[in-house]
Amino acid sequence: MPIARAARRAAVRLGAVALTGALLAGCGAGASDEASDGRVTLTVDLFGSFGYKEAGLYAEYEKLHPGITIKQTDTEDEQDYWKSLQTRLAGGGGLADVQGIEVGRIASVTQQQADKFEDLTKYGADKLKGQFAEAKWTAATTKDGRVLGLGTDVGPEAMCYRTDLFKQAGLPTDRTELAARWSTWDGYLELGKQYKAKAPGKSAWLDSVGSLFTIMIGQEEERYYNASGELVYDKNPAVKAAWDTAAEAAEAGLSAKLDQWSPQWNQAFAAGSFATIPCPAWMLGYIKGQAGDAGRGKWDIAKLPGGAGNWGGSYLSVPRAAKHKKEAYDLIQWLTAPEQQAKLFRAQGNFPSSTGAIAKIADATDPYFSGAPIGRIFGEAAKAAPVQVLGVHDKNVADQITNALSEVERKGTAPDEAWSTARKGVANATG
Repeated sequence: MPIARAARRAAVRLGAVALTGALLAGCGAGASDEASDGRVTLTVDLFGSFGYKEAGLYAEYEKLHPGITIKQTDTEDEQDYWKSLQTRLAGGGGLADVQGIEVGRIASVTQQQADKFEDLTKYGADKLKGQFAEAKWTAATTKDGRVLGLGTDVGPEAMCYRTDLFKQAGLPTDRTELAARWSTWDGYLELGKQYKAKAPGKSAWLDSVGSLFTIMIGQEEERYYNASGELVYDKNPAVKAAWDTAAEAAEAGLSAKLDQWSPQWNQAFAAGSFATIPCPAWMLGYIKGQAGDAGRGKWDIAKLPGGAGNWGGSYLSVPRAAKHKKEAYDLIQWLTAPEQQAKLFRAQGNFPSSTGAIAKIADATDPYFSGAPIGRIFGEAAKAAPVQVLGVHDKNVADQITNALSEVERKGTAPDEAWSTARKGVANATG
């Protein structure tokens, strides 16, 4: 999500129930105890769709380590998860042994909250450096060399689409032909207008213009901050271009007007409410979880318009307040090892940040997505994606912009007015 990744990654609870559940679970997480017989219960608190439970990795680890039991709690919306985590970090209690960190938050952790997390080099993490892509490793490392998280996945981008809806609208379904037809974002919008003219039922071209903006901005090296750490989103022509394209899609009525991670968005996967969704690799497992068995064979994946990009990806970290620090490190080292990252990709689609795992999944296909060559599609995207500049408030800036775009698509707010709202929101969120 698993946006971590990142995305990054466990189809979970809904709405306020999700946040309440996470807070309640968090209150008990720090109290995980060691039984008198030496058995240890490790608590893992995540967001989105990491996929470890679904891929059977927890069960495998428990079998390999008979004294360990793993208990996972989830929050579907990363924003809710992060707010809850900040509250618990400030109080020092209620923290799990393992906490997930979305890539858009990692700069905040390394630059502002390093004292709240364990330096994993104390447990030997420095020996793992060559196992991960350099950018992934560096982002979780402080200037003085402390390593505050191990990378789970990255989010190379593609476009997922419903072949059955395309057929009904008279559009081609071949992934190679579609990649050529929508090689640019203008081409993607043009095809969307053709779809809208003959759209089956009440289906829309895409889920939300917020997801369109996010996938487009993921194609850029410099987005909200420059390499000097200066906030430059409002001066960056790439941000303006992505905003304009998303606003155009909204004004053309191409969106289903769904807020991502909302209950309505979740239900729309099974209902066939939209024909395309920009999908980083970690989104594949989420689609499977929401669309269910009835969606098998109705989905396919094609190359993304406009070039390669990255959306999301995550880290696993151990808070200073964790009760079982060494056992927690052993678990995250195992979960992020090449063998487990390769297994997770084949089961859930979470693309590895481990260089050793990438070679293992090059030939992977996914029968759920019409046999799409996911290893090749996402592998090529990962190789070509830019190394992104990450800022302290990266995720906060992104959230304010996508919230403003939601006003354009759902309320008809003029794009210029919505952009002014976004700028005010960013000022409040980063001040």
